[in-house]
Amino acid sequence: MIKGLAISTVWTTDQQRTKAFFTEKLGFEVRTDLALGDMRWITVGAKDQPDLELALMSLDGPGLDPESAEALKKLVAKGVLGAGVFHTDDCRGDYAAFKARGVEFVQEPKERPYGIEAIFRDDSGNWYSLTERSEELDFSKDFG
Repeated sequence: MIKGLAISTVWTTDQQRTKAFFTEKLGFEVRTDLALGDMRWITVGAKDQPDLELALMSLDGPGLDPESAEALKKLVAKGVLGAGVFHTDDCRGDYAAFKARGVEFVQEPKERPYGIEAIFRDDSGNWYSLTERSEELDFSKDFG
């Protein structure tokens, strides 16, 4: 039986630079950093969420044929891949702190039906939503 998501992939054009982005700019911690032959396995995660890691996967690593690697590089560089949503208790405060650390935001905090949201990019071009959930919206309800 599936118990939950443990690791999710973030594609990167430079693993070391992306590791620095997540740790120095967003405050994540390094969970794993191993050399496995020609491959480097790096995972990071939010300090308060030990059961979920982001694998920082190189676009030229194993598992991708050259054509797929090139297509993926173009998509990442173009900034069209959304890598996820990070929840926060203070979207505006985190926006200010992250922006001061050099994080590129493509949308400043805005009121949405589900809360306050800002959108930023990582050092490779992947975009993320930074969301402070609305206390008024009951996420346990089925909206379908």
